[in-house]
Amino acid sequence: MNKNLSRIKRSLRSKKKFKKLNRACLVVHRTSRHIYAQITILNGSKTLVSASTTSKKMKLSLKYTGNKEAAKIIGALIAKKSIDIGITKISFDRSGFKYHGRIKALAESARKSGLKF
Repeated sequence: MNKNLSRIKRSLRSKKKFKKLNRACLVVHRTSRHIYAQITILNGSKTLVSASTTSKKMKLSLKYTGNKEAAKIIGALIAKKSIDIGITKISFDRSGFKYHGRIKALAESARKSGLKF
């Protein structure tokens, strides 16, 4: 079984559990060079806020966008944006990625900045 198929299967298992909760989701996706985070409503049809390392402001302020430091900045930024619109309680959807490295750094930074999940 290849890595991407395993990730998709993990993702589907966690999405089943999120349907039971009635909260907004912090959805995270990563590639080797970038990390993306967005807060969506329950069924994922509407994005409320988003942040990623692909924005011009982030590219200028970071030397390299594919590391834990960039993930921490994105976590703090997404938390600040969501608190500004009044969302503090969310579900953390890591899209099947294992909870370590950049995903863990983003989550811990978001928690430290005020999000509860």
